[in-house]
Amino acid sequence: MTAPSTRPLGQLRAVGSAATDLVIRLTQFAHGGGCACKIPPGDLEEIVRGLTGAPSPDLLVGLDDGDDAAVVRIDAHTAIVHTADFFTPVVDDAYDWGRIAAANALSDVYAMGGRPIVAVNLLGWPRDLLPLELLREVLRGGLDIARLAGCHVGGGHSIDAPEPLYGMAVTGLVDPEHLLRNDSARAGTPISLTKPLGVGVLNNRHKVTGEHFPQAVASMVALNAAAGADAVAAGIVAATDVTGFGLLGHLHKMARASGVEAHIEAAAVPYLEGAREALRDGFVSGGTRRNLDWVRPFLDSQVSDDELLLLADAQTSGGLLVAGEIPGAPVIGEFVASTPASHRTITVR
Repeated sequence: MTAPSTRPLGQLRAVGSAATDLVIRLTQFAHGGGCACKIPPGDLEEIVRGLTGAPSPDLLVGLDDGDDAAVVRIDAHTAIVHTADFFTPVVDDAYDWGRIAAANALSDVYAMGGRPIVAVNLLGWPRDLLPLELLREVLRGGLDIARLAGCHVGGGHSIDAPEPLYGMAVTGLVDPEHLLRNDSARAGTPISLTKPLGVGVLNNRHKVTGEHFPQAVASMVALNAAAGADAVAAGIVAATDVTGFGLLGHLHKMARASGVEAHIEAAAVPYLEGAREALRDGFVSGGTRRNLDWVRPFLDSQVSDDELLLLADAQTSGGLLVAGEIPGAPVIGEFVASTPASHRTITVR
């Protein structure tokens, strides 16, 4: 991992800023990057075990199955969807990082079949290390994505932090009768994926080498709004978004919560240009390796470990993993009935 720069800021040129006399690579000021800096899934599950809160028939989705957002029923036709998501810089450009973080936070609402209505910023900034003009660019990026989503931004909260952090807490609305959940997948249902994988290895290459991958940025800033709406319109009831735990991690959680197994055709999974080359050249994050270690006991694999690393690649602002078919999304496998007494949740062929 590249250490944060210790050179005086005056000797640097800013990335994503009008201050051309400074060079500041935001990714060098953080120990991790994007959703790859999440607490490992196995550790997180142990931490929250038993912390379910007060039961209520109006809490439609809580901590039970680690879904994408909390959902609370207001009346027969309306429920609130609430989520929070933030992370360290995944790219060096401040404006792009703001856009990516906002799109990632909004995605949790879309993954539940909801519509975001208001967000507040969550921000940590090392005031003595990074210029405030870069912070303004981060916030501008988040505001532009929220505007694109038709979601209000109503302020937020900031702290002086040792490394930069940015994201949003988002509130949305959903019809309880058309809720997408991660515990509702049924055997015999196809599995679709709405964005290609590979942003994790490309982002890691960017962090180490400074190379730019516009295809990765374009994927991460793309909203999952249409995919969520298409899933609801198709009568689909099960979905999740693919972020820091990788395709395999999120699919494992979905299959386990639903009491089914998932069969994946590795050759059908789409990848961004350059992803396989980044894997070949060793740009695999520690988060991705932890993802694979976590799911391996529940995995029946007929492919190489390199292929599994791509399937476990820690995504930032990834696509929706949908139990059903929607326009434009490739089918990558199928949910099948669980084998009695089997601990397996995923088969990869």
